[in-house]
Amino acid sequence: MKVSTKEKLLNKKKTGIPRALIYEMRYGSPIYYRDYDKVLKGEIPLEAVKGSSGLQAWLIKIILKFLLKVLNKKYEILSNEVGFKFAKKSWYNLDIAIWEKEKIKPYLKENKLIPVPPELVIEVDTKADLRKFENPQDYFHKKTQDLLNAGIKKVIWIFTQDKKVWIAQPSKPWLIVDWNYDIPVLDDLKMNIEKLIKEEEENE
Repeated sequence: MKVSTKEKLLNKKKTGIPRALIYEMRYGSPIYYRDYDKVLKGEIPLEAVKGSSGLQAWLIKIILKFLLKVLNKKYEILSNEVGFKFAKKSWYNLDIAIWEKEKIKPYLKENKLIPVPPELVIEVDTKADLRKFENPQDYFHKKTQDLLNAGIKKVIWIFTQDKKVWIAQPSKPWLIVDWNYDIPVLDDLKMNIEKLIKEEEENE
């Protein structure tokens, strides 16, 4: 007898919360997708928690288009929540990540998490369930610090609700700026979210 996806998700007595609902893993502790409990109750489908919002997807598209056009060809840009293994039993999903091509080349055709830290990471909001953290900012702090500790040189968070940008680098003060700020990316390249949005709207 064929078992439906809903029945598989609800049958948790032996297996616990299904792996499909795990968004990220931090030192063996799972971070679930936002509203994962509603999936377990059958209130919403699995796809509802795994998909990006329209605004999130649109911003990522705009940023990618900009980076692919102007970034030095020595870099490899990956997106679509690429999995980065930063420690044992630990991995994060990255919205946009930039590597030096020579460093990541051996891993591009392997069907597994990438163990090499990128030069830079750009995140737009999150799909993580933040209720297990003391406060919502705790998740962003921990993920950012973990990425920097793993060797990533810069982490940029773009928050859509407050229209703020968070810029973090090792051994430097973390900055919180507005969308109209010229954000340093790589090799003297700067990115302005407000300008990118305006240009995209003018070209529609």
